Amino acid sequence: MRFELFIAARYLRAKRRQAVVGAVTAISVVGVAAGVASLIIALAITNGMRRDLQQKLVGSSAHVMLMRVAGDGISDWRPLLARLRSLPHVAAAAPVLYEEVLISRNAHSGGALIQGIVPADENTVSDILPNVRQGSASGLEPVASPMLSTPPIVIGQDLAQTLGAEVGDTVLVTSPQGELTPLGLVPKYQRYQVAGIFNSGFYQYDSSYAFIRLADAQRLFSEPDLVSAINFKVDDMFRADAIGREIEHAAGPGYESTNWMEQNRELFRALRLEQAVTVIVLALIVCVAALNILIALTMMVMEKTRDIAVMMGFGVRIDQVRRIFLLQGLLISLIGTALGLVLGYGLSWLGGHYRFIHLDASVYSIDYLPFAPRLIDALYVSAVSLGVSLLATLYPSGSAAKILPAEALRYE
Repeated sequence: MRFELFIAARYLRAKRRQAVVGAVTAISVVGVAAGVASLIIALAITNGMRRDLQQKLVGSSAHVMLMRVAGDGISDWRPLLARLRSLPHVAAAAPVLYEEVLISRNAHSGGALIQGIVPADENTVSDILPNVRQGSASGLEPVASPMLSTPPIVIGQDLAQTLGAEVGDTVLVTSPQGELTPLGLVPKYQRYQVAGIFNSGFYQYDSSYAFIRLADAQRLFSEPDLVSAINFKVDDMFRADAIGREIEHAAGPGYESTNWMEQNRELFRALRLEQAVTVIVLALIVCVAALNILIALTMMVMEKTRDIAVMMGFGVRIDQVRRIFLLQGLLISLIGTALGLVLGYGLSWLGGHYRFIHLDASVYSIDYLPFAPRLIDALYVSAVSLGVSLLATLYPSGSAAKILPAEALRYE
């Protein structure tokens, strides 16, 4: 072991008469560990929130959506759909006709965005229908005579709880796209039988989405052979913006596209801002721990003034004295950082595995606090911790190097 490291490690093991210095050193180690663990957990939470929200958003919605600029729907959607499916980077495409409606059952009611779909196509661009937990989405498949029975509907789990509906119950769907009568515009309504209840894990979808057959939606909204948009799944969801412009150009004039990143830009911007603020606030804990290191080393220098003078009298160089206290601060920081990493990743793993922290889904969109610790975060946090701690050692190590042996030993 190098001479400087040996002395630094020995000074950390305080004797009985140096109990105060030892206590301050222990507090410094605990402070660094608490700061590092807090940063690791905070980063794991923000990464988990972004990962889960992104997975649920992308899994439950299309990557790109193509619509008419005028907003009057796409009438020639069949040849357009067949042509756009063959474009590069387009993995799948599906037509959709959507409208906001009122769904009610007995005295309970709730607003919903009802979507008319072709199940075989919809399953290629989203994962909502495979997430049917009660009943089945097979009732949405086309039938030979769709008018013979009550049309089926698939609704979200939270919407079903709002309505008090279960599989097999009948709900009333009221559309604002009514019929013009001598008495004015009368809302149009239709009864549907709940064929399935899905749970996507994303509250906004589970509380306000409902699916019916495309033909049933066209009859409900009095839109013969018309769709609101064409949804696309692309091979690279992070290039959805550029691919959307290619689809828009291929569709021709009068069309515009949007993508999942544009629709949720504010959400992910808020998550990034929250992460930055959290890291800044929790990094102050590391700064406080660094101040503890400064205090501990300053007290150590005052306590070891005679020892330093004796060592310098035996020929120890000034730069060696400086390195002794630099290494002492580095050891405190290394021990605290290592403990903090173990504690932070351990708690993050427990939180992610057992999901013991529950959230209000109506506020946070997901019903549990996700943890997604990354190894790269350990490098960033460790670099910040060691860097700040190293800065805290500069003053006491410099003070130790300035001790004059003759002055220190004059009254000994």
